[in-house]
Amino acid sequence: MNKINIKKFYNFLRYRRDFTRYSLKKARSYEILLFWLKSVMNRTQFLILSGMLVGITCGLAGVLLKELVHYIHYIITYKVHFERQILFYLLFPFLGIVITTLVVIFVFKGQDRKGIAAILYEIAQNSSIVSSVKMYSQIVQSAITVGLGGSAGLESPIAVTGAAIGSNFARTYKLDYRERTLLLAAGATAGIASAFNAPIAGMMFAFEILLTGVVFSDFIPLVLAAVCGSLVSKILLEEEVLFQFKTRNAFDYHNIPYYLALGILCGLYARYYVLIAKAMDHFFQNLKMSRIKKAMLGGAILSVLCVLYPPLFGEGYDTIKAITNGQMHEVMQNSLFRFIGYREWVILVFVAVICLLKAFSASITIFSGGNGGNFAPSLFAGGSLGYVFALLCVQLGMTEVPTNNLVIVGMAGVMSGVLYAPLTAIFLIAESTSGYDLFIPLMVVSVISFSMAKWFSSVSPDLEKLADQGKIFTREHDRNLLSLLQILDLIDKDVQVIRRDASPEELAEVVRTGHRNMISVIDSGKRLAGIISLDDIRPLFFNPEAADMLEVESLMKVPAAVISDFDSVVSVVKKFDETGAWNLPVVKANGEFLGFISKSSVLNSYRQLLRAHSG
Repeated sequence: MNKINIKKFYNFLRYRRDFTRYSLKKARSYEILLFWLKSVMNRTQFLILSGMLVGITCGLAGVLLKELVHYIHYIITYKVHFERQILFYLLFPFLGIVITTLVVIFVFKGQDRKGIAAILYEIAQNSSIVSSVKMYSQIVQSAITVGLGGSAGLESPIAVTGAAIGSNFARTYKLDYRERTLLLAAGATAGIASAFNAPIAGMMFAFEILLTGVVFSDFIPLVLAAVCGSLVSKILLEEEVLFQFKTRNAFDYHNIPYYLALGILCGLYARYYVLIAKAMDHFFQNLKMSRIKKAMLGGAILSVLCVLYPPLFGEGYDTIKAITNGQMHEVMQNSLFRFIGYREWVILVFVAVICLLKAFSASITIFSGGNGGNFAPSLFAGGSLGYVFALLCVQLGMTEVPTNNLVIVGMAGVMSGVLYAPLTAIFLIAESTSGYDLFIPLMVVSVISFSMAKWFSSVSPDLEKLADQGKIFTREHDRNLLSLLQILDLIDKDVQVIRRDASPEELAEVVRTGHRNMISVIDSGKRLAGIISLDDIRPLFFNPEAADMLEVESLMKVPAAVISDFDSVVSVVKKFDETGAWNLPVVKANGEFLGFISKSSVLNSYRQLLRAHSG
């Protein structure tokens, strides 16, 4: 049997082993085929195939969600008739949030972890294993919320759905952590690409947000997933369902001062947006109400906002399209402002107010019980801000103001500052508007806004809490690896222990039979009272005159630092550095002694992880 046949025979045996574990009874015909293909392909070939399959599947999921929301909008807009328009905006946003909350409670058993932060947590803390429920739960929840008028976006739910599809595909075919993470990112990439028909933006999203701190070299599956997701969207979705803008002005370098000023405004607004989001999150979390009552309160507030300012209803892309096309009558026709007239100062005030209120309406939608993301709200707010800035410039007597360009570039600026993703914002707008000639203003505005956001907070406020706890990856690769280690796995419980009231004879016996350099002193409740170093007491054993000094109480010392069982390994490393100690005791919250952690055990575990993640 030659070398090639031996390899094929080995692959066949591996296929049989994996397939047997999966269980023949559960397998479908296409899964049998894929297991066979895995056995005859090498790793790279199977990952390329997997990237294409995940991309197509996630593209279809994105199309499904977009079409579902589009259909719901069509039904409630054209098929459901109200004698008074005010009832339309009062009823549907309220129902969207309340029904979503009921679905979460009674259908999905209260499992409502949503948003990109949840996926980053799964990558860092759960080996990139995402619950299979998320392959459809996000579609259902966000379709109800946004379809009925919730002021949020569909892109984050699409990304989460794609990540869940990629993760579960990898689990089904027994792929390891690195491959699972890659396909998770490929799924999210395809989801974003299908939502905007923007494959490069989808890839930038994966690199900037999902794969932060993850080291890998397999880019082809990501590229193919993005292309497949975008193609599915392009083929199946009508253009009006997609985020597409065609009207713009040619770039003129003389207008750079406008873009510089807009970049600063976008940075300030992005900070305003995230502060409003944090305030709304804090407000709803601290309300002493049931989830249903919170949803009813949030739905009621959102409905009132939509009555006063109808452009806050839904994602808001139609409003931005109307603004860029100069159709302000359509934007204002259902609002109370139409009774004032369509003079320029009225339009300026109207758009400025909806720009400021979008941060409130989006945050209320998301944190009161709805499901959605900040992609669409940040784009809407950026477009509105760009339009307000352009009108102000015109009012101040400036000539040849590139209004449409400021609207389009403003979208990228605010998105960059809110999501901390400048490359995603730049390519998203460039691809969606076919505005590659606007790369210079897009980069200027996005970089300024992003830099200001980083100046205010080095980590996105959405992720700040998890980042501080070491539960998600950051750009500090060493910190990421350390965060994967668990305190309880590092504790050495083979230790020498003595009671605080023990006699000198008992201490001598512990020293004689022990094999450690440290002796832990505990009280009657097994709480750590101190430690005794063998190096400190060894001279006393060989000095007859010092025999009466072998009292445990007088010999024990307070340790240089104490590790709690809930500390992160990052904080443990910091304690080792600060104290210069080689061993530190670990205690529970009540002070009960658990054992020691040595610096060498942390370093050895870190080296093992480094090898695993660099291979």
